[in-house]
Amino acid sequence: MKRKKHVFELADGLNTKMSFAVVANKEKFLKHKHAWKAWRLFKEFGCRVYPVAEDLARIEGCKGYSSLAELRGTVDVVVLCVHLDLAPEIVEQTAAAGAFCIWFQEKNWTEEIDQQCQEKGLKVVRGCVLKHKIYLKPFAYFHPCFWHGIGQPKVPSKY
Repeated sequence: MKRKKHVFELADGLNTKMSFAVVANKEKFLKHKHAWKAWRLFKEFGCRVYPVAEDLARIEGCKGYSSLAELRGTVDVVVLCVHLDLAPEIVEQTAAAGAFCIWFQEKNWTEEIDQQCQEKGLKVVRGCVLKHKIYLKPFAYFHPCFWHGIGQPKVPSKY
C-alpha cells in the first residue's frame, strides 16, 4: 500500500509539494552557511530541492547544478541565498527557468528587485526559510530563527 505524502504549508501559499532550487555560491554550501542549511531543511521536509552554485559538482551525495538553466521546467520556487548585487541576474535566470516564485532571504531584497520580479511575472516571498523548522526546546530559545518563526507554519522533519 502506497503512503500518501503529506503536504505542509510554508510562507505565502508555498508548500512542501513544490520543488525548490537553492541558489548560492559554492562556499555557502561547502562551509555549511545559510544556503546549505536551507537546502538541508527542504530535504528534511521531504521536498524536491536542488543545490545551485557555479562549480558545485556534488554535495553530500547529491548532484549540484551550476545554473538554473540546467533545471529549466523542473523548479517551482528559487530560494535566493546570494549577495544583493547578484539578485537582478538571478531574477532573470529564474524567469527563464520557468519558476513562478522567488523566495528572498533576509537582507537580499529591495523595492527595485521587487519591481523587476513583477515585470517578469514572478511571485515574491520574503523571509527566512529556517523559520518553518521545529526547534527543540530549551535550545530553541538561543536560535534567532525560532524567534522569527513565532506564529509561522511549522513543518516536521520526515526523518
